[in-house]
Amino acid sequence: MLKKAGFVSAVAAGIMMVGGTAFAATGDTTGTPDPTFGDAYATFIEGGGALGYGAASLVAGAYTGIATTPALILHSLEHHHH
Repeated sequence: MLKKAGFVSAVAAGIMMVGGTAFAATGDTTGTPDPTFGDAYATFIEGGGALGYGAASLVAGAYTGIATTPALILHSLEHHHH
């Protein structure tokens, strides 16, 4: 269940990032040269790496938070239960 939630969160974050940049890029492009294949490839690779890093960070943070929260709550209750 946790793996599915992390995957869905990562996909949703990726869609928001891709969708946000796609809509933000619809400006006036007169006088702007078309990108070369090399430029497009480099942008694709860089964006994929950023998306992968973001998704991995999101999943790792969520997993760590879910895994450690019960212990943190119990530890907190032990110190305040006098």
